[in-house]
Amino acid sequence: MHAMTAGAYPASLSIDYPEGDRNRLTTFFRLFMVIPILVILALLNPESMLERESDWEFFCAYGGFIFLPLVLMILFRRKYPQWWFDWNLAMVRFSTRVTAYFALLRDEYPSTDEEQAVHLQIVYPDAQQDLNRWLPLVKWFLAIPHYIVLFFLYIVALVVIILAWFSIVFTGRYPREWFDLIVGVERWSLRVAAYAFLLITDEYPPFRLSE
Repeated sequence: MHAMTAGAYPASLSIDYPEGDRNRLTTFFRLFMVIPILVILALLNPESMLERESDWEFFCAYGGFIFLPLVLMILFRRKYPQWWFDWNLAMVRFSTRVTAYFALLRDEYPSTDEEQAVHLQIVYPDAQQDLNRWLPLVKWFLAIPHYIVLFFLYIVALVVIILAWFSIVFTGRYPREWFDLIVGVERWSLRVAAYAFLLITDEYPPFRLSE
């Protein structure tokens, strides 16, 4: 378990860099190998998979995490039920493992429940003390500057993933700088989702790729 450090943002992500040669065969066929686990992910919220219009919408919607009922619960009751939090945390962890596999960050097939090499933590909030009851109505709007930045970061990340595919297939290596960039984009996305959609914090996400 990776504990949150004092002063850190209440949503964190790190992914272990794989040492040694990568699996060139599974990398070559990654687009096909990821399909079964994507089907499982889609069945948790098929509408989001079939009707999504953007990568950001996909990130925020897939996995079936609870959003609108949570907005109402915080607004009218100032409560964040523990089981809703546990569900959201489990689904975000699962979807992030799938994303890491698809992005060639790891070779092990994504588990539906084990942490593996993807370490993701979000802090359970005290809704009475830590959350403003009105902010959930506008957080999605306040996060618009992040959506714009992430749009361009996703384009860069896609190019890097394609280059990484060639690098792994021909050399067996994923350059560390490229790896860190993709993890940084995923980390940034997580923080924005934690603020605007998971609603676990009122602290505005920082504009950075690092921890």
